Amino acid sequence: MTDRKYKKDSKGDYMQTVKEIEAELKTIEEPTTWLKELENDGRVGVKKALNRWYSNYKKRQQVLAAFERKKAFDASYKPFQQAYVAGVDEAGRGPLAGPVVTAAVILPEDSKALIGLDDSKAISKAKREQLAETIKEIAIAYSIHIQPATVIDELNIYSATKLSMEKAVETLSVSPDFVIVDAMQLNGHYRTESVIKADAQSLAVAAASILAKTTRDTYMDDIHTEFPVYQFAKNAGYGTAEHVEALKKHGPCIHHRKSFEPVKSLSKV
Repeated sequence: MTDRKYKKDSKGDYMQTVKEIEAELKTIEEPTTWLKELENDGRVGVKKALNRWYSNYKKRQQVLAAFERKKAFDASYKPFQQAYVAGVDEAGRGPLAGPVVTAAVILPEDSKALIGLDDSKAISKAKREQLAETIKEIAIAYSIHIQPATVIDELNIYSATKLSMEKAVETLSVSPDFVIVDAMQLNGHYRTESVIKADAQSLAVAAASILAKTTRDTYMDDIHTEFPVYQFAKNAGYGTAEHVEALKKHGPCIHHRKSFEPVKSLSKV
């Protein structure tokens, strides 16, 4: 950089204050010759600011590399260059109440807006909601299916989740040429692969994980207003001590899974 404010005085010291340098560093995304020059600045505050910049830069590079790996993982399943690869995931297999929600997503080739996308469990709620909106905006196609507790009780959780995933794929507005699923074997007219921890390896599956999780969280928030004693907005239907205590006191409601313990036993009381 050649801007005069980066020049040194007659003693060879930088004319900028530490605060000015800190502010300027926030505007720089890639290494520059100026950064190399700053390494010679002896001020402690400058050294700390520079170290922070390099640390943040390393983290950004790691996030970008993870994004590229996820994209490459999805691309490796393409049967031909322009093939559509869908990712499928679920949220809510383990709770005592509420539905299991599944989602299927086909992402475009240009999906840079999703740099930083990861398994929904590794991302904050605010970030998940932001990503969910972005996914819906840029996706070639996405579909979400909500499988209620009644069907879970009728079929069992594995079969209900499998059926829900298949419906999510079937209702995509664009037919996928290949489907990557998180740890589930699906039946359909499409080629598919079950991958353990796919949400940590596949960008499309991670996107599906976000849509499934945010949809289910909203659903549980909604039924919390109807049945506040169970604190669904807080526990999302999982068997926390507080939730189980409410079950013992009030019994199960229409959203509880009667085939799950301890709901099953309490339903007979």
